[in-house]
Amino acid sequence: MLRDLSKQRILHVQLSNGKTWVEDVPPPDVKKYLGGRGLAAKWLYELTPAGANPLGPENVLIFGTGTLTGTSAPSSGRSSITTKSPTTNLYLKVSTGGHLGAEIKYAGYDYVIVHGASPKPGYLWIDDDKVELRNASHLWGKGTRETDDLIKEELGDHTIQTGCIGPAGENQVKFACFMVSRYNSASRGGIGAVFGSKNLKAIACRGTGGLRPTEGQKYFALTRKVRGNLAADAGSESLYNWGTAGSIPGLNEMGMLAANNFSKISIEHGERLSGQYLLNEGYLIGRESCFGCSTACHRYVRSNSARWGFVRDSGPELETVMSLGAECGVTDIEAVLQANVLCNNLGMDTISAGHVISWVMETSEKGLIPPEQAEGLDIRFGEAETELELLKRIAYRSTPLGDLLAEGTRSAAEEIGGDSWKWAIQAKGLEQSAVDTRAAKSYALAFAVNPRGPDHLMTETYAEFGFTEEARAVIREVTGDEKYANPTLLEKRAEIVLWHEECYAASEALGFCVFTSTAAFAVNPKNMAQMFSFALGIPLTEEELMLAGRRVVTIEKCFNVREGARREDDQLPWRMMNEPVPDGPNKGMITDRQILENLLDQYYATHGWDSKTSIPRQQTLKQLGIDDVCVGIPEIP
Repeated sequence: MLRDLSKQRILHVQLSNGKTWVEDVPPPDVKKYLGGRGLAAKWLYELTPAGANPLGPENVLIFGTGTLTGTSAPSSGRSSITTKSPTTNLYLKVSTGGHLGAEIKYAGYDYVIVHGASPKPGYLWIDDDKVELRNASHLWGKGTRETDDLIKEELGDHTIQTGCIGPAGENQVKFACFMVSRYNSASRGGIGAVFGSKNLKAIACRGTGGLRPTEGQKYFALTRKVRGNLAADAGSESLYNWGTAGSIPGLNEMGMLAANNFSKISIEHGERLSGQYLLNEGYLIGRESCFGCSTACHRYVRSNSARWGFVRDSGPELETVMSLGAECGVTDIEAVLQANVLCNNLGMDTISAGHVISWVMETSEKGLIPPEQAEGLDIRFGEAETELELLKRIAYRSTPLGDLLAEGTRSAAEEIGGDSWKWAIQAKGLEQSAVDTRAAKSYALAFAVNPRGPDHLMTETYAEFGFTEEARAVIREVTGDEKYANPTLLEKRAEIVLWHEECYAASEALGFCVFTSTAAFAVNPKNMAQMFSFALGIPLTEEELMLAGRRVVTIEKCFNVREGARREDDQLPWRMMNEPVPDGPNKGMITDRQILENLLDQYYATHGWDSKTSIPRQQTLKQLGIDDVCVGIPEIP
């Protein structure tokens, strides 16, 4: 049966008693918030009470498909999972690709909102309109790969789509992830720990329905055109050839290849971590695509030896080779492949896992980890064997050191003491992704104001580098002059961040991979608004789409304000603000406190937020039409 895209539905699941029910989404809300990430932000604010324990039953989990997910729109297979983060105690949105989101759409739902906690391990089985909480005791303790296999075997259908946690999520590691469609990771902020706290091992789905755009002929013609533009975009070719790790040579040349816990900006033999090396040396044996994607940036690789254990699996991504490779001083690509497989199977975010290990390596080298606390490991940069062993101890919390690191870098630094907090590359409690924000000012500002912590996966300001004509065109549109496509400049950074925030939020609400709109640029606000209009039969302009993106960003900010976050929480890791780039083309560059404060002043003013506290003003909330949502925060006139 075909379902109109304008008729969105929520599947509610109460884990405590197994009750499920379905609710329709009012069409005006779909236009106002666009769907996906947008509506999830609103519902998280309304359904999770202020001060809720992220690992308690009062915290809800919202799996939100994109409004266009499951359709012919290019690279529109993304879904968002929204909750309160156990890592930061603040707002958390994670995004994932794969095919689970489209399968949930075909089963007749756009959102799954999970309430409460199950008294025993279970998994959610969605079979069109039949919804069941099934026993998962036999799956508890299993890795994500085996869990996927066992669920499909139990249900007798190897075409169903799953998402699940591994042992790290069960043990509530603060950077546990949720693996989707076997190879796609919803990673940051401890999303897997929230699943674990609810005793929810997995979601499995089979959908046999379909979706019907309101103006099908116009919709299909437009999506074909945009798909062709995407294939011709300069960014897409690189992603297909080398994946995200194809950026390694360029970063090394620019002096922005973070290594040894950000104490270095390049590493000897760093090219061995690149997508080019994986291809040229025979490690790459295939490419994986998410639903509706022709770019196929995901890698499928095998090891050429078994010195670290034979690998035939997915990955690795740029951030993975940076965090588990360069940041830990490891350039043996086969060790990194094995570390990536361990993280995926055990269910851990590779960024945070790599950074907490790189932090403990530096801490040990500086003499703050005594031999008895090192648990017989040689904890220093470059020790791949140590890294692989620590990943296991963290996931299972099997030793005191593993248990300590499982709490994340901020907590570990507080426990170890000394000056170890100065090289804890985190803010708000989240480990920073591997962009050197000392030399890229839009990224620095975007990382500081990111509601979930310092990373690139809420606001990707890639255009500020001006690497392609498409990127320079974006900067011209946003600032009026492509001269601002220079990451070292301070001017116009607030405008650049604001545009990317709104575009990113709109992209995710609709279900687009943001590589299409903020790394490649074939998907843009104009054609996103047109696709929305043709698909739903609800007229939407480019300006309305970007305004909806700003609405979403502001609700996310208000959630954090309600939890007590203020301007002083919008910051960068200490090292990024106090230790200049040590050498290379950007030697001496830094984003110090004064620079960041000036950037924040510009950003808050552009948003209509109070400069002293960062709290959105009441007038701003009313103009955006969200004053009835963002209640319970201090009123700023």
